[in-house]
Amino acid sequence: MSVSSGSDEPWRPSGPVDGAVRQGAGPRLRVGVVSAGRVGTVLGAALQRAGHSVAAVSAVSKASVTRAEELLPGVAVCPPDEVAGQADLVLLAVPDDVLEGMVRGLVATGSLRSGQIVVHTSGAHGVEVLAPAAEAGVLPVALHPAMTFTGRGEDVERLASACVAVTAPEQNEAAWNVAEVLALELGAEPVRVPESARKLYHAALTHGANHLITLINECAQLLRNAGVEAADRVMAPLLSASLDNALRYGDRAITGPVSRGDAGTVRTHLEVLEQADPAVVPGYVELAARTAERAVRSGILRTEDAAEVREVLDEERP
Repeated sequence: MSVSSGSDEPWRPSGPVDGAVRQGAGPRLRVGVVSAGRVGTVLGAALQRAGHSVAAVSAVSKASVTRAEELLPGVAVCPPDEVAGQADLVLLAVPDDVLEGMVRGLVATGSLRSGQIVVHTSGAHGVEVLAPAAEAGVLPVALHPAMTFTGRGEDVERLASACVAVTAPEQNEAAWNVAEVLALELGAEPVRVPESARKLYHAALTHGANHLITLINECAQLLRNAGVEAADRVMAPLLSASLDNALRYGDRAITGPVSRGDAGTVRTHLEVLEQADPAVVPGYVELAARTAERAVRSGILRTEDAAEVREVLDEERP
């Protein structure tokens, strides 16, 4: 196939890429993983399971070397430029703020060549960050698995239940197809996210996944402060049901004192939280206020009852 990379010259594979990006076809791609973090090693192992060959991986820390040995046994550990130089598909699994510099560095050292596929796994970036590589003739693709990674073998299996946000150069359907097939070969479901929406996509997932962990751990600590030793056992059924209901029913799943307009209960909560852990109070206030707004919009909470709740919450605001 001939796929435009964003440069004046069309992208052409350096090897048998046409067959390599279709499941059940061969020969397969040589994959280079930069670097052996939690994401890179897992995706490398998933691509290897799909029939591709991981040629090399970069790893610096002791933890990353160990991770590479466990998930990519027998794969050579090399510097990033050497990893890229021997790969048909270069997988850049580096932190968001490191990605741009890594791309420029690989281009400057001549490690990238026309015909390669270069994939990054950053949720915050689309393919624009790969522009220097595209100018060198590579096919730029962004793949972001919407899941958390532990860096262990079970993550490979968990990809089967995950979605992967795919982004490719706009108006380049062949490039989008390559991105989607790679996502499918990881075992995941591809979801197209345009370049212009990539940052909002990432902010949304971060707000949900990362802040959910903070919220749950604060809940657990408060339960332990209340003398509940098996906090996880108490929380698990309730929080699991809440998540399931939220995904099924949206705002109609809202329950609790705010949704009922129980301003007195909310005031009591704020008083006991102030005694137990004052740092939790601002978060409770803001989330309760947002909950009240959404409950009113969905018809669960009457406007006048919401006003009483807001009045209590405003007492805690500076």
